[in-house]
Amino acid sequence: MSGIQAIMSRMAEINALVVPASRQAEGTSGSEFAASLTDALGQADTAGSATGADAVTAAQKYLGVPYVWGGTDPDSGLDCSGLVQRVYADLGVDLPRVSRDQAKVGTAVASLDQAKPGDLVAFGSPVHHIGIYIGDGKMIHAPEAGQDVKVGKVYETPTAIRRVLPETSTATTSSLTGLSSLSGLSGLSGLTSSDSLTALTGKYGVSSGGSSAYASLFTQATQKYGLPTGLLSAVAKAESNYNPNAVSGAGAQGLMQLMPSTAKGLGVDAMNPSQAVDGAARLLKSHLETFGTVPLALAAYNAGPGAVRKYDGVPPYTETQNYVRKIMANLNSGVAA
Repeated sequence: MSGIQAIMSRMAEINALVVPASRQAEGTSGSEFAASLTDALGQADTAGSATGADAVTAAQKYLGVPYVWGGTDPDSGLDCSGLVQRVYADLGVDLPRVSRDQAKVGTAVASLDQAKPGDLVAFGSPVHHIGIYIGDGKMIHAPEAGQDVKVGKVYETPTAIRRVLPETSTATTSSLTGLSSLSGLSGLSGLTSSDSLTALTGKYGVSSGGSSAYASLFTQATQKYGLPTGLLSAVAKAESNYNPNAVSGAGAQGLMQLMPSTAKGLGVDAMNPSQAVDGAARLLKSHLETFGTVPLALAAYNAGPGAVRKYDGVPPYTETQNYVRKIMANLNSGVAA
């Protein structure tokens, strides 16, 4: 049974317990409840859940990638508009290829004082350069030949500032509001956008299966690619807590939380646990061969290989450092084996 199916089943049971038969006849039946839940969960999985902050997080993974004019592939290099297009594609947003067209999408922001993280900042008339604003007068951009994708100052007044993604997510809020109208489930009325699918899972006692559900997949891929014992399980625990239906705010998907572009490059379906584990194993194997140690391979998995090369080690991102520390602790203690 999938995570969503399990949630639907469990919440339908709760509905039957808390809603008297007479009220079910008047209002929400078990089938109507399931249909409403399916609709709500489907809405929560759309690209509308991405925010400007997610764009900044996604952009950080490309720090250290070399500038290449006309570049759209981070493995070989990116130019300024190639970086912007790739970051937003990772979040499920399709942007035009060149900076002058990217500077017309979304809604206009009047000034840098009103800009929010994730907004596009464009320069020149006609536009010849573009970056992703991260706050405090700084942006992530691919500057010019001979330089790498980096954090830099917004060096002059932008000629255009465009907001493509909202500051906060609305998808989960609207979906959970819809659920709160189901008769007999008054406890849902207090849910907010912070109550993700994972929170609902815990709230109603539904398990995503745990490591044992995927033990054979982890073992097979570990042996196939010669990975350290327990590594794949530890990564799955840290990434999704073994939830094959997990979708992050940045758009990472499935058991191993692969970005859509990464999954496509690996030739796998991120939402298929068997394919996701095999793809993640190949990716970790590649990072191990490139960087030589498990901590650096994990850092590359989380923040991107460009960031590891740029800092010649685990990047100084709090998220990445905590990620590596947590997985290594679990590996050393055998928790996720």
